[in-house]
Amino acid sequence: MFKKPFSFRGRIRRTEYFLSIVLVYLAIFIAGNIVQSLSLEEGLIIIFIIPIYWFIFAQGAKRCHDRGNSGWFQIIPFYNLWMLFADSEIGENEYGPNPKGNEY
Repeated sequence: MFKKPFSFRGRIRRTEYFLSIVLVYLAIFIAGNIVQSLSLEEGLIIIFIIPIYWFIFAQGAKRCHDRGNSGWFQIIPFYNLWMLFADSEIGENEYGPNPKGNEY
């Protein structure tokens, strides 16, 4: 799980995608508290936000790939919510082998 988390290549399962979203919300909460508690300028939060956004877009692209779609599909409204519940495309596709394994 979380192999090459900042890469836009490959496929991931629903579980890893869900955990990614949870981690992103925790990271944003922690980053916000750090900036607020240290009385830093709000502009400094960008230092924390850029890697967080890169991570979630990379994970979203890999989840789109698992469904057999381009990573650009994640910008469609509510598509990210649907990716939490939709099952993987069966077998290997152009983005790589099924993360569930060959028996699926």
